[in-house]
Amino acid sequence: MTDPASRSAAAPLAKFAWFQALAAHRGTSLTPACYPETVADVQAQTAEAIQQADAALATILALAPEQCVFANTFAAVDAISGRLGDVGAKLSTLAQVSMVEAVRDAANAATVKLQEWGVSLTYREDLYLLLKSVADAKPALDRGQQRLVDSTMRDYRRAGLALPAAERAEVEQRQKELAALTTEFAVNINQARAALDFTAEELAGVPPSFLDSPGVRQPGGRYRVMANVTWHAQAVGENATVADTRRRLSLARNNLAREKNVPLLTKLVALRGDIARRLGYASWADYQIETRMAKTGVAAVKFEEELVAGLQAKFAAELETLRQLKVADTKTPAAALDPWDLAFYTNQLMKQRYAVDQEALRVYFPYQPTLDGTLGVYEKIFGLKFTEVEPPYVWAPGVQLYVVQDAASGEVIGACYLDLFPREGKFNHFACFPQKSGGVLPDGRYDLPVAALVCNFPAPSADRPSLLKQNDVVTLFHEFGHVLHLLLSRARFAAQGCFCVPYDFIEVPSQVLESWVWDKPVLDTFAADYRDASKKIPAETIAALEAARQATEGYATRRQLSFGLVDLALHAVPADEAANLDVLAVSDAVLARVAIAPPEGTAFVAYFGHLAGYDAGYYGYLWSKVLALDLAAAFKSAPGGFLDEPLGRRLRNEIYAVGHTREPRESVEKFLGRPSTPAAFLDHVGIKS
Repeated sequence: MTDPASRSAAAPLAKFAWFQALAAHRGTSLTPACYPETVADVQAQTAEAIQQADAALATILALAPEQCVFANTFAAVDAISGRLGDVGAKLSTLAQVSMVEAVRDAANAATVKLQEWGVSLTYREDLYLLLKSVADAKPALDRGQQRLVDSTMRDYRRAGLALPAAERAEVEQRQKELAALTTEFAVNINQARAALDFTAEELAGVPPSFLDSPGVRQPGGRYRVMANVTWHAQAVGENATVADTRRRLSLARNNLAREKNVPLLTKLVALRGDIARRLGYASWADYQIETRMAKTGVAAVKFEEELVAGLQAKFAAELETLRQLKVADTKTPAAALDPWDLAFYTNQLMKQRYAVDQEALRVYFPYQPTLDGTLGVYEKIFGLKFTEVEPPYVWAPGVQLYVVQDAASGEVIGACYLDLFPREGKFNHFACFPQKSGGVLPDGRYDLPVAALVCNFPAPSADRPSLLKQNDVVTLFHEFGHVLHLLLSRARFAAQGCFCVPYDFIEVPSQVLESWVWDKPVLDTFAADYRDASKKIPAETIAALEAARQATEGYATRRQLSFGLVDLALHAVPADEAANLDVLAVSDAVLARVAIAPPEGTAFVAYFGHLAGYDAGYYGYLWSKVLALDLAAAFKSAPGGFLDEPLGRRLRNEIYAVGHTREPRESVEKFLGRPSTPAAFLDHVGIKS
């Protein structure tokens, strides 16, 4: 969504069809997803996708034993899963972004139906035996093909195909139930709303840029804050000088989806434990993490707890610094920090001690120049070209579409939708949603990937453009890293695409790019005062930003660790104890021990969306951050710094392009020329080794 002033001055957009023709000329296919616009369309597309998958599956199962080879068995099943996965990805996106509630509901129902079909496919014994016979014959295969065979047979083992038929049927039924409950948990979060109205006095300290934002000002001199909208919560939580205002907002946000999702999470944890037990795993965490870099729940917990201990001194010192700010503010020597104080006094610390005013920095990050600059950075280091085109279809006004090319060859790489501002009924957070994963078509052409970047940045107002916070820019760089991972990956098989990498590596391609936002030469390429483009962010301000970040990095990291350990506390519990877990008591105890106790009477876990689909995986954010900072540190010593083109190409080729065609550890070592170490992470946190 371009600001109106920018859009009116812009040249006519390029035609999408031109790039389709170019792709076809180069032997690839650039085909946008065909989005359903009505409930009937959703249902028809879902039925057609399942019908086509059933027909393709029947063709495989009709093969005589002597006809079975890799191409018409393993590769063919992978293609079925890939095509159905793309339909599911498209519909799950619509469930989060469609402006029509009935379409969102239908898309959620369709997603559950497709997931159930996928679970059923896993439990087709006739298909399993056919594939097993091919694998047991040990045909001569290349590395990628053998990798697909090995991972497929491993997944069958993990699904319980080696169990007796009755036990296998029980696991299948529970997996289907789990898929439905997981979707329900996510839907409840997306639908959760909490509107709080405040007077101007109650919002003292909150910047005018927020008060003048669309939908905030209400009749009678009151202002509406939506606790479920992240940037609303941040603007008030960081700036409101009235502690009770922050308290009310914190209570509302931490109780979103409570009534529905606390009992639902209890069911999810119990069901996951039951499935793990039936499959022979000690815990759901062991089951989930087996295929990841950490390998076991014990290893994941050990990784997190060692960081908790290593950060204790810095964490305690940082909290005391913030407490002293509250003491000075309230003139109460024994003042204790409340959960709603942390963001506020962190912001005060930045202003007072480091002369960093996040609100004042917004003027350097108007949305469109910041987006253009972000793309420009990626064009330079990765050798790409982004062109905005007329989208053949958009699900809401203002959605943009970009086609991405290789700058040197002109080859079309893929396309990306941008849906970056909040609206009613839309996904509340920030994420990259794959629309098409990319893969080889039956005629040998490569079907190019398509992504959708869905965010909730502050919308433009009547008299000025959308202005982003510096943290928003970090988020933009991060989420676009997921987009690039999807677009640059060139795996032959769907099961080896970029989003199939282990969950404790999947954040590396996004986290690594966060480092670019702290570099002045990078920022100077696009960050400028929207009122006077000649004014850049001063070097001393960037240095102060870095110092301020590091001054609170102990708490920020411990906060992330608390989330990861909440996740593991729910899922690393012995499988036979999962059914009796008090999810609120367990999560509150972890939050209090590792970070800070949540507000009394709240339910953080009810709105912790990562527990739906990322369960037993949140530790991966820090696991991957250690790796990402090691990769980013290589640019610090490169001739061109963070804009070094040869090193950027190596990052593209060794990390992004390979997808899951090899193990992540190998990719990291190929880029670095050595095994990874935590030195860069410790330096980032402010702990000198």
